[in-house]
Amino acid sequence: MNSILVRVDNRLVHGQILEAWVPYFRANCIVVLNDDVAGDVFRESVIRMVVPSEIEVQVHGVEEFAEHFNPGEWSGRRTIVLIRDIRDALRAFRKGFSFSRINIGNVHNDDGKCCVTASIFLDELDVKALNELVGSGVTVELRCIPQDNPIGFSDAAAKISL
Repeated sequence: MNSILVRVDNRLVHGQILEAWVPYFRANCIVVLNDDVAGDVFRESVIRMVVPSEIEVQVHGVEEFAEHFNPGEWSGRRTIVLIRDIRDALRAFRKGFSFSRINIGNVHNDDGKCCVTASIFLDELDVKALNELVGSGVTVELRCIPQDNPIGFSDAAAKISL
């Protein structure tokens, strides 16, 4: 099992992450990549308060993290990287945060979005971003919680009518 789980989740840190994904992945570190949250003392504090103290928490801007990402620095850690949206995940990937697999867990509904699963709504730009990741060799799985059967992006894309 890879020691870094990259996940897109609009809610970032929440109960599902702490109660399902952290134990499943045996994570000892959570990294939040979000430009709005990074540097916002209040929002960073709230995230740090809800995460158990034995789990390291880091909050970074997307490009700041990607440009300085060094896989060697993460050895010995089991890290969940949470990214708010698919386009930020692609932006991080393009800027140097290399990953071979990404979990799409929660993408809220909005204008122009198409329902793919009960918790994942995608628009044309999301699909283009995911296609670019797939074209770069990244495996994209859609799965809300660890107990769900993962759906491959190609299977899900066939159901999308955009």
